[in-house]
Amino acid sequence: MNAGRHDRATEDPSERASAVRSVELEFSELMAHVRRLISRRAERVSPGMLPGAYKVFTAIADTGPVTASAIAERLMIDKGQLSRTVRELEDLGLVARTPDPADRRAHLLEATDLGRGRLEQARAPEEPGLSRALEHWDLADVRRLAALLHALSHDEVPDRDGAADA
Repeated sequence: MNAGRHDRATEDPSERASAVRSVELEFSELMAHVRRLISRRAERVSPGMLPGAYKVFTAIADTGPVTASAIAERLMIDKGQLSRTVRELEDLGLVARTPDPADRRAHLLEATDLGRGRLEQARAPEEPGLSRALEHWDLADVRRLAALLHALSHDEVPDRDGAADA
């Protein structure tokens, strides 16, 4: 056990369960907020674009040039669905497919100039949102939140200072 950590044996199990439920509720609220944000951005990129297509598009734009296999793995989606979505994005002029020089059987996906411009416009209205939401937070709290989220997403135990133990 790390120095500065309290002894969990003295905790009330019902209080811990209640605290965990509170975290679950807040994550649900956060995910609903993110879903609304993605829907709005998808609509800005191309009217009628579905959130799933927006996620594929942003994965390509933020990662590309990238193979379809890498995107399918990253997003954990079916390759057939990905292929249909990429065709839609190509038809909209948002994504281009080029031969992969490392593997002539594969193609690399990349956002076009049009796609990058549309994505920038779609993101712009909310871009300062997180900064604005955190601007009155103490810097130590912002760093602690980042460390706690990192520890949670990597299945690590944070210490009292915010660093994570593997």
